[in-house]
Amino acid sequence: MRGTSQGAELWGLLFAEVPFARGKEVKIAWRMTGEGPLKASASLPSGERAKLVWLEEHGGSSWQRPGYEWGTGWVFPKAGCWKVKLSRTHGSGHVWLQVGKSARISG
Repeated sequence: MRGTSQGAELWGLLFAEVPFARGKEVKIAWRMTGEGPLKASASLPSGERAKLVWLEEHGGSSWQRPGYEWGTGWVFPKAGCWKVKLSRTHGSGHVWLQVGKSARISG
């Protein structure tokens, strides 16, 4: 998915189907142009925040998008539309992600 950004280009690679299940850890890889370390946060319009479980730099991968790559692990505690914000010293962006009530069951 492509993010909305200012002074940068932002891409997210989701490792789960949307809507995400609330309360379950979700992995998202990011590629973002700009300069400086990555800062990440996610919140609902009410101000409630998701838990950023981990954030790590990736040395590289086969995923080809502009910018440097990081991986993140998130736990979204409630269903809703979450705004994930990413920023570097130079450049920022965001994406909106839908979180559902529970995991999808296929069978």
